[in-house]
Amino acid sequence: MQKNQLITIFIILLSFAIGIYFYPQMPEAMASHWNIYGEVDGYMSKCWGLFFMPILSVFLFLLFILIPKIDPLKSNIEKFRKYYDGFILLMMLFFFYIYLLTIFWSLGYRFNMGQFMIPAMGVLFYYCGILVENAEKNWFIGIRTPWTLSSDSVWKKTHKLGGKLFKINGLIAFLGLFFGQWAFSLVIVPAIFIALYTALYSYLEYQKEKKS
Repeated sequence: MQKNQLITIFIILLSFAIGIYFYPQMPEAMASHWNIYGEVDGYMSKCWGLFFMPILSVFLFLLFILIPKIDPLKSNIEKFRKYYDGFILLMMLFFFYIYLLTIFWSLGYRFNMGQFMIPAMGVLFYYCGILVENAEKNWFIGIRTPWTLSSDSVWKKTHKLGGKLFKINGLIAFLGLFFGQWAFSLVIVPAIFIALYTALYSYLEYQKEKKS
């Protein structure tokens, strides 16, 4: 078993241990969702509030492990496997970080959840750029459009561009630390733009390739 996988398993087990430890101290209804202004607008029972995230992490971890085994182009995933494994670990750390913020909030500490989320989201998006830049063609990971999956050159061009854009998105996200109520907009709006733009770009590159 790889080092990153062992660390991930440790993080998940630690999440369950933390949930068990803090269970008696939690209110019956725990805050589970915050709006863009950092205000609580959703609650869960303390059982789900403490164990939903660890359980979700287990399912996602198993899914991430399964993907390279079932992808018809699994040999391509092995070419960028170290970046993929790094993404798995980073995603699990991201969930663990959110989990800890939720527990601290339920213990009575008050802070701007959005402001605390922004750095983690910035790091996650930046690393997505690294992963996308290095991703070889496959059916699960990367910018998968009909046109990137139909052409190796379109895949490479689109992912080279997409990787740079995701990195920029990650850096823009950090501006949310200075623009309170606009914090999530500085993450979500660029992400939507990247999704639409890279899809259009792959289509246009594919059409150019067909003509040539």
